Amino acid sequence: MERALPDHNPDHAPTRSAAKPARGPITIMPGAGDRFDLGGFGIRWKIDGADTGERFSIVHHPLAARALAAPLHRHHREDEYSYVLSGKLGALLGDDVVTAGPGTWVFKPRGQWHTFWNAGDTPCEIIEVISPAGFEDYFRELAAIWPDRTRSGDLLRKYELDMDFESVASLCARFGLTSARPAAAPTPR
Repeated sequence: MERALPDHNPDHAPTRSAAKPARGPITIMPGAGDRFDLGGFGIRWKIDGADTGERFSIVHHPLAARALAAPLHRHHREDEYSYVLSGKLGALLGDDVVTAGPGTWVFKPRGQWHTFWNAGDTPCEIIEVISPAGFEDYFRELAAIWPDRTRSGDLLRKYELDMDFESVASLCARFGLTSARPAAAPTPR
């Protein structure tokens, strides 16, 4: 029996899959899955933790040319494995800068400060394996509050994620990138 996950319905906000771990064959068609775009950094949910017994999840990230995906950040609960489908991925992993082309895996272990970007002048696409699962929902919750960064504190605490928002300007200058991230929120007086 072949099953396809439902395609995205633009009239509905992304929601967590209620499915149990798959017991038979499953296919995920191109273009299937909920999606959200942060202005140059896309999120396409492909496999939720509910579908894998919470062992891992998979998201597809399209990145516009020269786009920074995220500020410098560090996960405390999960490892990320990025597989480059097309284009050229750049990543800062601790103090090391790497560039990866199609067919290359980039490992971002929990506890390591890192970020990544499209290092080329054409679109880049990666598949992100997140282990254990759960962090795929960070992107859903981020989509719900985007672009209001003033509401991100609770989200970062919930997902045990350290984020250096002040790193964006220097990363963009250092690597010749653009960012869709909102400017720093004004300091309350």
